[in-house]
Amino acid sequence: MFSFIRIIEFSRICVKLRAMRILALDHGTKRIGVAVSDETKTIAQPLEFILAEPFAAFLERLKKILIEKEVDLILIGNPRNMDGSYGPAAQKVEAFVGVLKTAITVPIKLWDERLTSSQANRILIQGGVRRDQRKEKVDKMAAAILLQSYLDGI
Repeated sequence: MFSFIRIIEFSRICVKLRAMRILALDHGTKRIGVAVSDETKTIAQPLEFILAEPFAAFLERLKKILIEKEVDLILIGNPRNMDGSYGPAAQKVEAFVGVLKTAITVPIKLWDERLTSSQANRILIQGGVRRDQRKEKVDKMAAAILLQSYLDGI
């Protein structure tokens, strides 16, 4: 027979298991935008950008974020051409994902990222963000747009 205390402990564990987040990455050659969902997996918020090189430093920072935010899925933008085909940028992302899968255990999913960077730029311009500041914000904003499109579809 379960004691009251064991039932409370079990419910805390269940809540903790459900309180995981999704992390989105907007892959770029210089910077990788990062966004994270809330615990209910409803709302995406821009987090930061991480320099793509050196890769070891990127990976170290990513691992810290995965632990801090209790991430159970990584969503990576899959760049497709407007006609739906895949080009050189998609090949770079596939190579990036291949390396990433050897370094981390969190599941990775690709998601269509067409026009996320242009949407992010448009939002920042409308918000009155100066050009020099947009460079630092566009990547994480694009990751948030990518993540929100995924969250809206689940």
